[in-house]
Amino acid sequence: MQTDLFGDAGLFPLQQQLAEGVCLLSGQAESSMPAIWQAVSDVLQQAPLRQMQTAGGHTMSVSMSNCGDLGWISDRHGYRYSRKDPQTGQPWPAMPAVLKELARTWAAQAGFDNFVSNACLINCYQAGSKMSLHQDRDERDYTHPIVTLSLGLPARFMLGGLLRQDPCCKLLLQHGDVLVFGGPARLRFHGIMPVADGEHALLGKRRISLTFRRA
Repeated sequence: MQTDLFGDAGLFPLQQQLAEGVCLLSGQAESSMPAIWQAVSDVLQQAPLRQMQTAGGHTMSVSMSNCGDLGWISDRHGYRYSRKDPQTGQPWPAMPAVLKELARTWAAQAGFDNFVSNACLINCYQAGSKMSLHQDRDERDYTHPIVTLSLGLPARFMLGGLLRQDPCCKLLLQHGDVLVFGGPARLRFHGIMPVADGEHALLGKRRISLTFRRA
């Protein structure tokens, strides 16, 4: 079962507690967007987006890259963090200071103090791209929250429960929105519905998400 938490993010307060441990900071990144996009562009020049393989040999519909001390990767050996980009054998680009500081600030606004991210997963969605329901379980310490920034085309975020079969609600994430979940919500299943075709002034026909974690 799926329900919409809301249809138009613009009708809701800048900061909204959606559930225990789940906080939406609507449009929070707008004022910092030039610095954010420059930082992301610099990272992607060093570690271009690529489509990874699942353990079953399927190609993901989302293209990915990373920055920080660790990068999340997927291949026939499974899902894991790696200190090196498998395409180049070199360390992932350092996380830009502006991104690390913003992630810390957003986490604190949502009630999670002292968050220091050492891994940022960059996901790029084209029309039709999606992310199936999953849990973020590859980190060693679940006391740290997950902080996600949305850029470009809007997307429907699916938020489930602690079990895959739990009911799932949907919320609209738009350019500049930040979603933080942690504490009792840290292991809730979540995903992205297929992204609709569209055109964004900054990113064109793409949606990019930055997911900050303490790996």
